[in-house]
This record gives sequence, C-alpha cells and structure tokens, in this order.
Amino acid sequence: MASGKYLQNVLVGAAAVVVAGALFAPGHDSSGPVLTAATSFVTGASTAPKDSVLTSASTMSSSNALASETKAALSALATAVRPLSHPQALTDAFRSYFSFKAAHPTEVKKPFLYFVDYGLPSTTPRGYVFDMQSLKIVDGPFTVAHGRGSSTTKYGLPTRFSNAIGSAATSLGLYLAKATYAFHGHAGGRAYSAVGLRLEGVSEGFNDNALARGVVAHGAPYVTPAKAGRSEGCPAMEPSRAKRLLPELADGGMVFLFAPDSQWMTSDPWVSGSN
Repeated sequence: MASGKYLQNVLVGAAAVVVAGALFAPGHDSSGPVLTAATSFVTGASTAPKDSVLTSASTMSSSNALASETKAALSALATAVRPLSHPQALTDAFRSYFSFKAAHPTEVKKPFLYFVDYGLPSTTPRGYVFDMQSLKIVDGPFTVAHGRGSSTTKYGLPTRFSNAIGSAATSLGLYLAKATYAFHGHAGGRAYSAVGLRLEGVSEGFNDNALARGVVAHGAPYVTPAKAGRSEGCPAMEPSRAKRLLPELADGGMVFLFAPDSQWMTSDPWVSGSN
C-alpha cells in the first residue's frame, strides 16, 4: 500500500508540473490528451481509469527521453557533419534511430548508424558512420553511390526515389542491418567481388521492398574518394571501406538514407513520428 501511495504522489506531482507549465505557456489555449488527463488526475475530476493516466504519463516520459537523446546526438555531432542538404537531415536521422531502438530494443544490437545525405551530389562526400552510444564519428565523410534509376546522369544529384521492384532507384528511410555476405557484381563490363550487407527496410511504403529488390550496402570499384558512379539502388561505398565498416554494422546496426523529399519527410512513419 505504501509503495502504491508513493507512486500516486509522484504521478500527481509530475502531472501538476505539466498542468502549470501548459497553463502559463504563451499561445497554448487548448488542451491535448496528455494535458487533459494530467489536469483531471490532479483535480480528481477524472472518470477515466488510472491505467489511462499511467499510459499518458508513460507516453510523455518516452517522448521526453526521445527528444533528449536526439538533442544530445545533435549537440555532439552536428557541427562536424557538413555540408548538409537540409537543416532537418541529422535531426530526422537521429530521431528515427532512437525511436526505432526504443520500439525494437532487441533488434538494434549494435550502436552504429550509417547515414547518407542524398540531397548532395555523388561528387560530394555524403556518407558517415556514427557510434550512437559514444556519439562519435566512426568514419566520414565519404562518397556513396545512388541508384541509376534516381538520376539521368552518371554523376550528379539524385532526384527520383522509389521502393518499386525493378526501379533501380534509391529508397529513402530507415533500415536494419542484417548479415554480411560475399557480394558479386559487374562494373564496366567486368565482374568484381566485395563485402555485402543485407538491409531490411523498416520505413513502410518507402523501403520495405529492400530485401526483395536485393538492395544492399556493398563495396564497388566505381566508388572512389572523389566521386561515385551509380548502383542498382544500393548505398555502395569504396571496397576497402566496405571491408572495414560493413562487418561492424552487420547484425544489428542501422542505416538511414536521407534526401529533402517532402512527400517522404512527411509520410515516413519514423521521420514523421507517426509510428
């Protein structure tokens, strides 16, 4: 009984802070569901079950934790990641990463995030690998290929993104890194082999055909320190870098492919926060 009473007192105090803050915040004349529940809980006027109040408090706590993690990552890394094609690029990447990790903690087994800004041309280094635990850059910036279905020229800026099988285009969004394997491809009429990393797209409607399409991260001879040719939709990197980085990402790291595409930015469940 004592522990239950203590928990109730803590919740009352927390809810009171929320109510007071909201009432005195300028420009906030209406109450959202969390504020309504918190107000009712403090005043004793609520007819809703206590479970619903606990759920609201839990949701508020999770939201605050996500915002705090994202802010810390931005504070540690944002100044070192330049240029960016859009002010939201890193914010979207980090928020998506921490949101998915919170929702699927057993699947994110490694702290590494491979980030690519496809709002930059293929002649600009646009890839990074971050350690999201120590909040440090593992590698980058480095050049990364985009799909040949995403641009009309060999080198340049991708402007078309697709999740469709046969599109040969880059698919934007968040991916979970699966196992490495021996990748075999062709470039300039010649066969080559490199390390490959299977990717599971978790941005529903935007990249969830990745496994069926064979979209993977891999090394490719057409990617050099100065520029990257086009892939079949894969975020390919230099062979030596792939050999070093992809095993670190494998089996539980994550990949986030960004571009300033308004439809994707407002509809991807991890970017928009609608998941």
